[in-house]
Parts: sequence; C-alpha cells; structure tokens
Amino acid sequence: MTSHFLVVGGAGFIGSHLVAGIVSGGDHCTVLDNLQTGHLAAVDPRASFILGDLADPVTLDTVLASQRWDGVFHLADLSLVGESMREPMRYLTINPGNAGRLIDACIRHGVRRLVFTSSANVFGNADAAPLDEDTPMRPASAYGEGKFIVERMLQWAERVHGLQFACLRFFNAAGADPGGRLGEAHQPETHLIPLAIDAALGHRPPLALYGDDYATPDGTCVRDYVHVSDLVSAHLLAMERIEQSSVHYNVGLGRGYSVREVIESVGRIAGCTVPMHCAGRRAGDPAWLIASPSRIMRETGWRPRFTSLDEIVESALIWRRNHPQGYETAALQRSLLA
Repeated sequence: MTSHFLVVGGAGFIGSHLVAGIVSGGDHCTVLDNLQTGHLAAVDPRASFILGDLADPVTLDTVLASQRWDGVFHLADLSLVGESMREPMRYLTINPGNAGRLIDACIRHGVRRLVFTSSANVFGNADAAPLDEDTPMRPASAYGEGKFIVERMLQWAERVHGLQFACLRFFNAAGADPGGRLGEAHQPETHLIPLAIDAALGHRPPLALYGDDYATPDGTCVRDYVHVSDLVSAHLLAMERIEQSSVHYNVGLGRGYSVREVIESVGRIAGCTVPMHCAGRRAGDPAWLIASPSRIMRETGWRPRFTSLDEIVESALIWRRNHPQGYETAALQRSLLA
C-alpha cells in the first residue's frame, strides 16, 4: 500500500535526497520547509511543497490535520556547531522548541511514527572510538545539547503517548546524488569536503584547517564520513523498523578519516593541490568521531553502497563542477515561489 510521508526540512541537503528517495520508491511525500537554508529547486517535482515554519503552531496543525500521515521525518534544525558556541541560547531554544511543537502536533493528530535526524555531536568528546549507541552522551556544544534534549523529548513522548520514534545519529553527511541532480549547497558552507573542493577549483580562498594539534595520528580531527544516499536508505529502513519498537542508531561507515586525509583525497580526485592554511581550533570540535554502525546493520540490514572516502569525494566533486553556483539565486527562488 502506498504511504504518504511528511518531510520537515525536505529542501535541505539530506532532506532533498530523502524526498527523492521516497517518491522514487513509489510513495507520496510532502515537504514542509521555511527555505532559510534549503532550496526549492532541490525539492523533487513529484513531491508536494508547503512553505512554513515549525515556529508557527497554526501551520503545523493545518498540515498535520490535512490528511492521514504514515510517518514524519524531522530534518529541520540550526546545524552549525561553531555558531552554537557563539549563540548557545539561540540553539537551545529554537531547535528543541521547534521539535517539541512538531512532536506535540504529531501526538494530537494521531501520527504514530517519527524519524529524527540527530547527530554524533551528542557524544561530545567521547573517550571510545568507534562509538556505539551505549556510549555515554556528554555534548560538547550547544548544538549537540539541543539534539540530546530532543532525543529525551521523544523518549517521554513514547512513554506517555506511544509515539514510536527513531533517533539517527549521523556522523558526517557528504557526497551527492549519483544521478547528478542533487548536491550540497549551503550558504554559508561549513562542511569540509565542499569547502576543500571549492578551494581546489578556485571558487573560494584557501581552505582553513581548524587545529593541527589534536591527539590524533596527524594532529587533525578524525571524522566518519557517510554518503548522503546511504543516509536516505538509513532513514527509510528506520521508518520501517519503528513499526516494531523505537530505536537509536549510530549511522556511519565505522572508520574515520582525518582532515588532512580528506584534503589529500580531494586533491587526488580533482587532480590538483588544495590550497590551505592552518587556523586555530574551533570551540566544540571533538578530536574523534567514528561510528559503530553494527546495530543498524544487524536490525535493519542497512549496508552503505559508498564505502570509501574517494567515492564520496568524487560524487561531490562531479556535482560541484556541474553546478558551480549551487541551485539558484535568491531572485530565482522568489520566482519559483510566485
């Protein structure tokens, strides 16, 4: 039977890929997005689009009362770790507040399943690597703390109201749609791989390397990078899995790459040197973040298709070369909404 899902934040990087995956699989999808960071041109034309904000409870009630929903995907958050350390109260009020309104609206309108995009940042400066779902959570940033608060909200929503949920703790989303239509286009861009690609292609100044004195093999932070298409399959499998029970999953490849290794990969795939300079550490950046994805693999059968850093980088580079300006200008965005 065909399902109909609501994707909150479906015009963003991960959300737009998820929307394309849902409709390509034969299900119906509606996107709710305020377009503050998303792109209308990234939304699959087979999906319905509603311009709206989680801060507006009237919009939420209208959308959730409009039909029967088989599940909700929540991917709409402020998401800059560094910014959260400069403006902690903004992150600790907006992200949990918006999620709380969405969870409450789901309960009131009879939505039984919700998949939440959490983050590896909930673990903070964890001692263990790789990190499994039982690793103690000690967020090292206001961004991570906000994600942790929402995870706790969902546990109470299940306990009191029976809302089934999945918390997917992503480790570093990267890459681009293998079909070439979708990619990563943040304004401003803060993710390492697109920044390194743009520096290599001469689209921006030399890359800033934030800290080279961490307790890692080459002194730079180590991260687990997972392709955005593999994150789509994790979302869809998690939505199926919570028919049985609520779950928490760490989603990554299970191996880490340092910042210098990423820069080397970009240079190798692009065929040129990535210009860079060393800068100081950023507040809230753990030295290591590597996932142990064994639970999601065991319980859902999830397996990543893109298993090497070079594959991930190559897909991102192809999209960026073909879309040097991203999706659209602000003027075009307004015309699409007209």
